[in-house]
Amino acid sequence: MQVTTKGGVVSALLAPVELPKMFRARQTFPRPVILPEEIPEVVRQQLSQEKFQAKIRPGMEIAITAGSRGVANVAIITKAIVDFVKARGAQPFVVPAMGSHGGATAEGQLEVLAGYGITPETMGCPIKSSMETVYLGQSESGRPVYMDKNAYESDGVIVSCRLKPHNAFRGRYESGPCKMMAVGLGKQKGAENCHYDGMGKIGEHIPSIAKVILEKGPILLAIPCIENAYDETCKIEAIDAKDILDREPQLLEYAFSNMPRLIVGEADVLVVDEIGKNYSGTGVDPNITGTFSTEFAHGGLKVQRTCFLDLSEASHGNALGVGLSNAITRRLFDKMDLNAMYPNCITSTVLASARIPCIVSTDKEAIQLCIRTANGIDKGNVRMVRIPNSLHIGQIMLSEAYYQDVKAGKYPNLEALDEPAPLEFDQEDRLVTPIIG
Repeated sequence: MQVTTKGGVVSALLAPVELPKMFRARQTFPRPVILPEEIPEVVRQQLSQEKFQAKIRPGMEIAITAGSRGVANVAIITKAIVDFVKARGAQPFVVPAMGSHGGATAEGQLEVLAGYGITPETMGCPIKSSMETVYLGQSESGRPVYMDKNAYESDGVIVSCRLKPHNAFRGRYESGPCKMMAVGLGKQKGAENCHYDGMGKIGEHIPSIAKVILEKGPILLAIPCIENAYDETCKIEAIDAKDILDREPQLLEYAFSNMPRLIVGEADVLVVDEIGKNYSGTGVDPNITGTFSTEFAHGGLKVQRTCFLDLSEASHGNALGVGLSNAITRRLFDKMDLNAMYPNCITSTVLASARIPCIVSTDKEAIQLCIRTANGIDKGNVRMVRIPNSLHIGQIMLSEAYYQDVKAGKYPNLEALDEPAPLEFDQEDRLVTPIIG
């Protein structure tokens, strides 16, 4: 495959495109927070409630789930649960609950956890990673139900996860304990079955499958965490297994209320410095960027063109989400591992996230391509937003087109930190102006 090279015909077509001046801006959101040093005690207090600690008895083998998302403080939270189980005289082990992620292999899922600091050494307990499942029966929505064999054969499972809005569908149950059971603990086979009818039906399948797992699997409780707009842990709550289906929708409302957003609301061009599985299941969170992979979810920035400049090391080559952009750099393209990407989209049946967009040589050309091809905009006064990733948007960059309105207070909770200035690039036309100056 021949990819465009710097100085070629594409470069010549894009060279005349002028980039707008940009300024740094701070977005301010509500900030309830549990500090990392406070997390072990919060977990201990939650699990010390009589209805929970009575379920964890000496000698029991307890499985604790850990997922593939970049959850804030995930190693601290998981270790705190492990320590509590040990203190009760039981024997904990961690089980990867991530469906088809990690390349849909046991080894790949161990690698993902290690990237988040979850190893047998750091947790002080075994990690049992396997793609083997047990068939539990049929859900009311008509799907077969599978559960990780190691978790099923344990004496009890604690479902540890993050609870947040999903990036491809809307429902009473989105990303949370029910999805962790139906998709995460279902491994590749269960995840594929849950996604079988597409994102239009997954909102029905998730609670239906979770109900079977709650009835037939050894689920003791869930302990989801919720994050604030700054990617910080803000709530941790233990939920008895029998209460999960009732409590999760209530917590989802709380999670929605703490979601960040791009306050300007609309843009011509969005520049994302880095994508990755550690930021969102689809590389960027469409709830922020507006780049949804399906018709079953909506929200985020209203934008015409989007470019992604790089892929995080934590993604291990999984660039799922590139298809949600209009342009990527050669640097990002060269880091892509299709063997890591395709199991996800085959399992989810959502192919749009893995499509390859326009590939250009440099950061500068990716931005220029978006500006040049945007329709019906004032190209001498482009409305451009730049973010480091979709998870950390407390400080961003905006083009000069927004400056006077920001200074005039048109956008509450958005303030300019400096004045518009040209973006700087190195000799390879890599963007070097820091978002946080």
